[in-house]
Amino acid sequence: MKGVETNKNLIRRRVFEAIARLAYEGGKPEDIKNLPYEIIPGEVATYRESIFLERAIIEERLRAALGLPLRDITEHTSVIDGIEESMVPETYYKPPLIDIIKFACYKCPEKRVFVTDGCQGCLEHPCMEVCPKGAITFKNGRSYIDDEKCVKCGLCVNACQYNAIIKQERPCVKSCGVNAIKSDQFGRAVIDQDRCVSCGMCLVNCPFGAIVDKGQIYQTIMAIKSETPVYAIVAPAIAGQFGKQMSDNKIRPAFRALGFTDVYEVALGADMCTIQEANDFLEEVPSKIPFMGTSCCPAWNKMAQRDFPKYANTISMALTPMVLTARLIKTEHPDCKICFIGPCLSKKEEASRTNIKSYVDFTLTFEEVAGMFEALDVDIAALPADVPLKQASSDGRGFAASGGVASAVKNYINKLDPDIDVKIVKGEGLAECKRMMMMAARGKYNGYLLEGMACPGGCISGAGTLQTIMSSSRSLQQSQREATFQRAGDTIYASWIKDLVNIEQTLKKE
Repeated sequence: MKGVETNKNLIRRRVFEAIARLAYEGGKPEDIKNLPYEIIPGEVATYRESIFLERAIIEERLRAALGLPLRDITEHTSVIDGIEESMVPETYYKPPLIDIIKFACYKCPEKRVFVTDGCQGCLEHPCMEVCPKGAITFKNGRSYIDDEKCVKCGLCVNACQYNAIIKQERPCVKSCGVNAIKSDQFGRAVIDQDRCVSCGMCLVNCPFGAIVDKGQIYQTIMAIKSETPVYAIVAPAIAGQFGKQMSDNKIRPAFRALGFTDVYEVALGADMCTIQEANDFLEEVPSKIPFMGTSCCPAWNKMAQRDFPKYANTISMALTPMVLTARLIKTEHPDCKICFIGPCLSKKEEASRTNIKSYVDFTLTFEEVAGMFEALDVDIAALPADVPLKQASSDGRGFAASGGVASAVKNYINKLDPDIDVKIVKGEGLAECKRMMMMAARGKYNGYLLEGMACPGGCISGAGTLQTIMSSSRSLQQSQREATFQRAGDTIYASWIKDLVNIEQTLKKE
């Protein structure tokens, strides 16, 4: 649960903090063996039935945070097996990005409908009347559901005026918009990696913390400690993520305190993406393609192209804001390394692609960076103010919220051609995105601009965020108001952006 200091969030942060401290202090691989005892001290279990189980789970979390694969629990291997290969700056994780710690999974029932003690045994018993399978009878003064007849339709749930009937679903399965989570022979959750698009919603919604993602905290810090300059590029969703103390004029000193050379905002790349997608829309819709989908969310992009191959060419070919920002910085600083810092797990997968690695060297979430701040005990409020990030437009920063991408593109299209009425439809969460594409495939959205966001609410509710969506939304709106520029074409990099668009369009034609 974002914005609430739950035990699950606390444990995740302790793991990230421990890895960061190890890297900053120059720890050796064998030091990893001691960390589970530091994170879970004492001899009495706090969270599970056994302290040994708690520490075993921490070991797997540590491995994932270092970018290592989870171990096969049928074989005996050390927690530091393969660790020396990982503890170097150039290491990228090997798939899968997101995985399940088998012995941490609670084997939640996949789906069930049952009557609670709240049943009043009412005269009307509407639950019985609406059940299409006759699965509900009246026993001992209350409703009773026959599981063998029940098809889990939920009609009885909606009919009960006392809310006494509950429909339970496995949280990870319910949150997965691409149906990538099944059960193994023991009832434990398992991820179909061919279906998974790395949105991370299952990780957020698993209340037992059984799902983990691989990280690059150690590798990033190793690069920071080297002679190579490392630039942080921060996603627009950073607004408010580290609390009110990290105002716009504290972002630079805060990340410099972690060792980064300087900071750029990815909203700058969002401005580039806006201009390119606006030009693509004007050139291609509807003469070449019936509609156009936005490109900035890798999880949505992957799902749309995979599940709707006939319409794969309708998804914009524009590079994502992360990549465009990294390209700009490496044009100015060719020998540097780039670390993307944002709310998204699918960005980790995007950055690991062969054609992206040369631009984006490391990818961290806000949650992982919070562990770095804690490892160095950085007091953000006490840091001196510096020049705020004023490179991007309000529209570019708006990419972080649902509807923001399409709005930015529409605004720029209307700047180029005020007479065009750009119709927009958006999808929040992959299940909704899939329904949007199904409607588009049926011709319902011809001429439209489609915005897809894998996370409900947009990037501000991504798997790597720290705050509630309501708090993040307010902070983002404030960040947009503070932007020096309003539209994508107004920024100081406008000419560079337009040159990039011309180059990209030339390459596509060739």
